Amino acid sequence: MSIDKEILDRLMEGRAPGDLFGKDGILSELTKALAERALSTEMDVHLGEERAEEAPEGYNQPANRRNGSSQKTVTTDSGKVVLDIPRDRNGTFDPMLIAKYQRRFPEFDRKIISMYARGMTTREIQGHIEEIYGIEASPSLISAITDAVMEEVTAWQNRPLEPCYPIIFMDAIRVNIRSDGAVSNKAVFVALAVLPDGTRDVLGLWFQANEGAKFWAKVLNDLRNRGVQDILIAVVDGLKGFPQAIEAAFPQTQVQTCIVHLLRHSMSFASYKDRKAVATALKTIYTAVDADAAEAALAEFEESDLARRYPAIAPSWRRAWNEVIPFLDYPPEVRRLIYTTNSIEALNSKIRRAVRTRGHFPSDEAAAKLIYLALNATSTEWKRSVREWHAVRSQLAIMFEDRFPMA
Repeated sequence: MSIDKEILDRLMEGRAPGDLFGKDGILSELTKALAERALSTEMDVHLGEERAEEAPEGYNQPANRRNGSSQKTVTTDSGKVVLDIPRDRNGTFDPMLIAKYQRRFPEFDRKIISMYARGMTTREIQGHIEEIYGIEASPSLISAITDAVMEEVTAWQNRPLEPCYPIIFMDAIRVNIRSDGAVSNKAVFVALAVLPDGTRDVLGLWFQANEGAKFWAKVLNDLRNRGVQDILIAVVDGLKGFPQAIEAAFPQTQVQTCIVHLLRHSMSFASYKDRKAVATALKTIYTAVDADAAEAALAEFEESDLARRYPAIAPSWRRAWNEVIPFLDYPPEVRRLIYTTNSIEALNSKIRRAVRTRGHFPSDEAAAKLIYLALNATSTEWKRSVREWHAVRSQLAIMFEDRFPMA
């Protein structure tokens, strides 16, 4: 809805451009006027509803009515505003616009949460709020506003999940967390799932100093307890203990190691001048037509001068072989999706951007809060549907027809 230009001209009459914003600017006056008008309307509705209720027989108390107003200073995103809050005689009026014990408009809280989600520290937010809006927001107030999100984080971490996920990507980022007076480097494991409709969703966050089968059993049991009955393919970056744990929790799941990470690991053994030759030789393995052809290509590499020059490369592929070859059973469109954890790495880069400004977090909960807000702030980017999903889904329905029907 647009505002009539004549009304705007009348509002601006006799005012300098600098009078628009700030503590005593027109925006502050408009906020006050509109809020008080809305509160007055709420009071009319409240009194009307009470009158509409049938009074018990013999109940002769006079009908509820207005009883003046009381002043309340409220923080808005344009500064502090003193509002006249209407009162009723019975004291039953609790406005929705600004509740009885509320001192900030919701939009003000959302702005602080948005800045926090983008990686700004509490002190930076404090300075920004004071500079832009002329409002003093203490660090404790900012912490209280962002801490209110924890209830939402807990609900999100425990929400029910889909019974079947065609593909799940698992990866981790490292964050520094203070515990018992010392700062330790913890891994935050993120599970990014592709839903049956091709969109993506983060299933949860799990904190652990060291990974292993016991830790992964806990993660996978958490997924089961939240309703997951089947995972078709799990794409991971050589996570220690993961294959054993998923075999116990989801015995039919195919585990696919990230080929890109395996290649990077291989390149770390080669000298700079030989890396191109090593990459070309290894490419014949992961682009083979099937597992047998890949086996032959690996055997050929093992006999080459490059393998003798860098003896650690071939054994690293052999050790991960059972998790290297599953994607070779699929056509190109599926292979492109599951041969790498790049999807979740792109998501993790957005999380790292938010946590980069933090030296360390006081607790796991504080880290989870920021990561959750960062995920929400960038959700339109990473939740987008997988490319070529229709073709991928059709192939998965053929390969796993009893577990993943098209219908």
